[in-house]
Amino acid sequence: MSMMKMTIEEFLKELASDSPAPGGGSVAALGGALGAALVAMVARLTVGKEKYKDQWACMEELARKADNLRDEFLALMDEDTAAFNDFMDAMRLPKNSDEEKAKRNSAMQEALKQAALVPMKTLRACLELAGYAKQAVERGNLNAITDGGTALLLSSSSGKAAAYNVRINLAGVKDQDFCEKTKLELERLMKEIDAFVGEGLKRVEENL
Repeated sequence: MSMMKMTIEEFLKELASDSPAPGGGSVAALGGALGAALVAMVARLTVGKEKYKDQWACMEELARKADNLRDEFLALMDEDTAAFNDFMDAMRLPKNSDEEKAKRNSAMQEALKQAALVPMKTLRACLELAGYAKQAVERGNLNAITDGGTALLLSSSSGKAAAYNVRINLAGVKDQDFCEKTKLELERLMKEIDAFVGEGLKRVEENL
């Protein structure tokens, strides 16, 4: 059953079970989806308010982008769990002969790469979320600025959680070029998220 179709209670029960998936990667994506929904809410609470008339057009666009990002995060929840399950399937391949061992090792390496690439998608989406949330707190309805602030915090925490999942899977990848390239992008994304969040939260604090 897709996690998008679960009730909150069903998802949390599955998360709390002894099954290793869904886990932190799916939760990171869920956090991003919650943040995107908050950005859309702030945008829609701005449109129609005369005080913010000069921001209506950009807020309508922001709401649309945030809705699309929310859908992307929700899809990543299932994609993260699927990547983990693919790795477990690779581990279960037979290893009785040298040929089988080689096939199993190759499958495991590819699965580990994919298990790192999926949270990288989540991390990229978190950077997008951070930018949208910063826009929400800078241009949106000040009565909802803490909702935008919450979205900023979620972009940060979900981004860091996604980065953890990237790093733990890279630890088993033997392709050093792949690892170095991925780590460099990860570090760049985290710095950019931190910059957006720092600037955005400063705006929030100034208006409390």
